[in-house]
Amino acid sequence: MNINLIRQRYQTHPYHLVDPSPWPIASSFALLVLTLSAVMYMHGINYGGYFLNLGVILLSTAMALWLRDVVIEGTYLGSHTEQVKRGLTIGFTLFIISEVMAFFSVFWAYFHSSLVPAVEIGGVWPPLGIQVLDPFAIPLLNTILLLSSGAFITYAHHAIIKGNRRSTILGFILTLLFATLFTGLQGYEYSEAGFTIADSVYGTVFFASTGLHGLHVIIGTIFIGVQFIRILNHHVTTTHHVGLESAIAYWHFVDVVWLFLYAFVYLWSAPNL
Repeated sequence: MNINLIRQRYQTHPYHLVDPSPWPIASSFALLVLTLSAVMYMHGINYGGYFLNLGVILLSTAMALWLRDVVIEGTYLGSHTEQVKRGLTIGFTLFIISEVMAFFSVFWAYFHSSLVPAVEIGGVWPPLGIQVLDPFAIPLLNTILLLSSGAFITYAHHAIIKGNRRSTILGFILTLLFATLFTGLQGYEYSEAGFTIADSVYGTVFFASTGLHGLHVIIGTIFIGVQFIRILNHHVTTTHHVGLESAIAYWHFVDVVWLFLYAFVYLWSAPNL
């Protein structure tokens, strides 16, 4: 008999005792390779780019296999009891808080440089010689797309609670479509920008803040895409969808961060406003 079935039959507590897994240590080594190779690539060391790609592949593979095991535990083995779901929710909430702190540090750098501009950059913000992007062009369109995607993912959440599978699928499709459009437009905006990350402190904080957010959009899109595949495979129910709720919470966090970015990095920095 399967060890998990034996454990469930005789288990007298609502917690999940995780089986030994190779994925935590595999992810650690993959992160080590990714970090070292990124430093090599940024310093122009030979084959740094190849090792960077290897690190991305290793980390993506380890995370995908780890996620597969979690899905099996929660969907097929029934290991995610109400107590376990509560613990997962608390853990993901703490993860969101850590992400808030990461963006807080980026905004701190931005306001430190913009509120009292140094004489080295002309004593003005944005610095002399920097032609900022029009906040009412692509940034405004991206704001509409991202907020709309947040509305559609909320619509999908309410639909799944009510057991409306058709509306749930429609909400996820529109969310993924708008998220993909956002990323594509952000990449186009970068290609058309008249400055780079090396152009004064403005270029640094602009690409650091919007780039970090763009990375979170890509991760959130993958997160929602995985949940969409699970919905198509009937992995979630009207009451058992903690992974879906985590994806939605993450996406709303991405929405809120973008509002702050649009208000301060784009609108506030526009000299003609």
